[in-house]
Amino acid sequence: MRCPYCGSEDTQVKDSRPAEDNTSIRRRRICPDCGGRFTTFERVQLRELMVIKKTGRKVPFDRDKLVRSFEIALRKRPVDRDRIERAVSGIVRRLESSGETEISSEQIGLQVLEALKSLDDVAFVRYASVYRDFSHAEDFEQVITEINAKIARDPLDT
Repeated sequence: MRCPYCGSEDTQVKDSRPAEDNTSIRRRRICPDCGGRFTTFERVQLRELMVIKKTGRKVPFDRDKLVRSFEIALRKRPVDRDRIERAVSGIVRRLESSGETEISSEQIGLQVLEALKSLDDVAFVRYASVYRDFSHAEDFEQVITEINAKIARDPLDT
């Protein structure tokens, strides 16, 4: 592992343990050249996933990009970081265990929408406005009506 401070390729692992979500290994490392300390996370990757964009272009799946999508939608919302990490890990597990190596960006977007719906209604509307390409106020009204109907059906499930 390359040192993020000096670029040395000779770093040493000082401590390893499972991360809080038990889907990765947390490693504390030290660089013998500059003395810098840093943390890395190691995850199991079942298969290399490719994302097929709307344009037909194929790009490698990027877990960090998925996390950033959640963070943008949930910006300034009272949602615990652990809940976000569990939602992202769940989506990644489903994608990897689907047996497919190529997944459309639409499939990923739908899974993000579903996860956000259970995390935070405001974040769900934010993400939906971009994902569904809202262009009129009526588009927002329709989604808010769906949320209100859900609340009316399941008042304790919010």
